[in-house]
Amino acid sequence: MWFMRLDEKSLPEDVDVLKRMICEYHSKVSVLEEEIRFWKHRLFGSKSEKLSAAERLQLCLFNEAEQGVAEKEPEEPEEEIAVPAHTRAKKRGRKPLPENLPRVEVVVDIPEEQKHCGCGAQKSVIGTETAERLDIIPAKIQVVRELRPKYACRSCEGVDDEGPTVVIAPPPPHIIPKGIATAGLLAFVITAKFEDALPFYRQCKQFARIGVELSRGTMCAWAIQVAGACRILQEHLRSEMLCGPLMQVDETVVQVLEEPGRSPQTKSYMWLFRGGTRDHPLLEFRYHPTRAGSVASDYLAKYRGSVLTDAFAGYDFLDERAGIVHAGCWAHARRKFDEVLKASPGGKDPKKPSSAETALVYIRRLYVIERAAKEAALTGAALVEERRIKAKPILDEFKVWLDAKALATPPKTRLGNALGYTLAQWKRLTVYVEHAEIPLDNNAAENAIRPFVVGRKNWLFAATQDGAHASATLYSLIESAKANGHDPYRYLRYLFDKLPHAKEPEDYRALLPNRLRTADLPA
Repeated sequence: MWFMRLDEKSLPEDVDVLKRMICEYHSKVSVLEEEIRFWKHRLFGSKSEKLSAAERLQLCLFNEAEQGVAEKEPEEPEEEIAVPAHTRAKKRGRKPLPENLPRVEVVVDIPEEQKHCGCGAQKSVIGTETAERLDIIPAKIQVVRELRPKYACRSCEGVDDEGPTVVIAPPPPHIIPKGIATAGLLAFVITAKFEDALPFYRQCKQFARIGVELSRGTMCAWAIQVAGACRILQEHLRSEMLCGPLMQVDETVVQVLEEPGRSPQTKSYMWLFRGGTRDHPLLEFRYHPTRAGSVASDYLAKYRGSVLTDAFAGYDFLDERAGIVHAGCWAHARRKFDEVLKASPGGKDPKKPSSAETALVYIRRLYVIERAAKEAALTGAALVEERRIKAKPILDEFKVWLDAKALATPPKTRLGNALGYTLAQWKRLTVYVEHAEIPLDNNAAENAIRPFVVGRKNWLFAATQDGAHASATLYSLIESAKANGHDPYRYLRYLFDKLPHAKEPEDYRALLPNRLRTADLPA
């Protein structure tokens, strides 16, 4: 940088020029110090964006609307027992174990000689002390033998019968024909990898411990075959997603080692689309070698409704497309100001909030309104009216504050960046007021893509494009099942068992997670 190469002889004689250089130097040093504080916090501080108890208290000092709003549900109060002269809190004890778990009773009795009283009589049982402990039986694996009896006539040996001489039932259809894996085993293996982030090579070790040799290559082949069989279901899933009033879009990187014409280190992308109805959402993951905006553009080519995204330039086409309402994400705007707070020096007056804290309070007030509306079960026109009355005045006030603060803040600072981001996205950020189907943020999509990100840290990459496409299909089914309240393993086991019997389009649609009730799935 220019100020690092200065020496006494090169300094100008003009006092005004020197003052200007010192101001520029101070400005650049302030930016660098801010970056150092931010990255130190990223490396060594809390990764959560939730405010600490002290930070929440500080925000409440200058914003009455925030008082009484807690980040977490309040803990259940302890039961009080009145004792003469003082009051003592009774401990609640541990949470009882689920009633649906099977019980095995083990009687811990006293020796026989202690059951006889000193008077010579036999002691009687007057009660039982009961304690429950949780036990586990390692996974049980079994072989299912399919027996198909053959029938033939011993009398005429089939001469008098117009049908075949030997009659046998056809083999039952399986999702992997002629394979050794049942629907239960496939559901177990796929749930372990795509929901529990357990790579296939670790599962191999688990199976080896119970005496079964299953190779990593075998499991990979199973996943690709199952995904291929489920691809027709994914087409129906996409059709129902695009019929909903809202689409949410997000994307994250994935590394694919074997891609034609590309090095193994090249970034590829897993796109996530979330749609359907509010009560029965559906999600689809799509693998693509690039982050080009054409991926989202092609997917939403025939869609008409609201679309919620982050500020990635690849979504800009939505602003110009007819029939589309393009909404922005308040969580991303909030994150920008949260980063400013993390990069700020300590030791400030707690009664005088910083600019970042002021912005966070404005945003927090919006979330308070949405939370109250959700608790009141407001939807449709009632929710829009609530937002117009309560949220719009806050937004108008926030906009005036942003405009004024942006004029007095250097754009290259983190605060300047946060202000510029929010103002550039303002139209998208405020459009939710008039559209009840649009939430404040894109967190539902980000939460759905998080299991993929967690899994990626364990299995690191996909070997081939076929593997990446298979992963996209299986993540789509698992996350859609979870979004509709289904246990992923139970849903996949049911799906893999029923899918081979599906013939007509309605048969496939009946297997979608949004069409099923939890009671429909096997226990």
